[in-house]
Amino acid sequence: MPPRPYVLLSCATSADGYLDDASPRRLILSGPADLDRVDEVRAGCDAIMVGAQTVRKDNPRLLIRDPRRRARRAARGLPEHPARVTLTGTGDLDPRANFFAPGAPRLVYCATPALSRAQANLGESAVLIDAGDPASLNVILQDLSERSVARLLVEGGAQLLGEFLAQDLADEFHLAIAPFFLAPPTPNTAPRLNLPVPVSPSGPSNPMTLAEAGRVEEMVLLRYLLGPGGPEHRFLRWAVELSRLCPPSATAFSVGAVIVGEDGEVLATGFSREQEDHDHAEEVALRKLGPDPRLRHASIYSSLVPCGARASRPLTCVQHILAAGIPRVVFAWREPALFTSGEGADQLRAAGVAVTEVPELADRARSVNAHLVER
Repeated sequence: MPPRPYVLLSCATSADGYLDDASPRRLILSGPADLDRVDEVRAGCDAIMVGAQTVRKDNPRLLIRDPRRRARRAARGLPEHPARVTLTGTGDLDPRANFFAPGAPRLVYCATPALSRAQANLGESAVLIDAGDPASLNVILQDLSERSVARLLVEGGAQLLGEFLAQDLADEFHLAIAPFFLAPPTPNTAPRLNLPVPVSPSGPSNPMTLAEAGRVEEMVLLRYLLGPGGPEHRFLRWAVELSRLCPPSATAFSVGAVIVGEDGEVLATGFSREQEDHDHAEEVALRKLGPDPRLRHASIYSSLVPCGARASRPLTCVQHILAAGIPRVVFAWREPALFTSGEGADQLRAAGVAVTEVPELADRARSVNAHLVER
């Protein structure tokens, strides 16, 4: 397993930046299409985390609604629903809340002084874990990794989202903006993103990397990439995470690919077997894009070096990349000699393509394919 899960932050705000109003009732900012988008994101994660205040105030169910997505998870050998995770500093949680309903594992991380109270309140309705005093997100992420959580979705509330951002522990940030203002009469009581330090690590000197800007009905969705290494490592980490979405296979690698234009715009993404059984990630991304002059100045990021030999189809990924005219390839993991000799990088360099290997991300890419490598 990677040293910590890949962390996605997700929230919806009003046009003036509020996550909710000051009323006791939960305000739903997202429309049906955005709620469905979040359902899709949930389906690709191993656990969903919210703060204890969100459990108390919003009483979320944290389930995957679409039965087709649940079925796809089951086909991959996963539980129908991700695990539910919360963090409490007081132990003040009601076991009758939706969070504790059957259907998914329930993990409650407690600050050390709150453990006895949480145990008295919850009994056997959840697994209680000591998160330290004060509670530490690093301790939580390490424990989740040891529990085989590779992708963690954090949905709120404001303080928890702010803590992840302030401690530079997020890899993606999905921000959906509703087409209205809240302007609460008492703005100090309405929640906004709460950064507990004066300057976030993703401040002006280290901005987030924009991966997507799109329309979801009347809302705007912004998807940012975060983390160390700047855009180069962020796009490659994203490609690795795309590989986790691959349908399972005992005879082929799971690979993710991202094509990025000269100006930093994401042109296309793909992952193995995304559309057809024998698909490779790079050919899926190129197929989605079709002939495009921007490819002549683009970079392709792949979790595994593009294949230079292949049995399933006549054209290798190296040949697809050369035919498209892509001048630069960045990859994380050099192909082990399981199915082919793994000479893709050498073939690309011989053809004049600039090839960059980022071995510090190889373990993440390898972990997705552990069932093949260990065998």
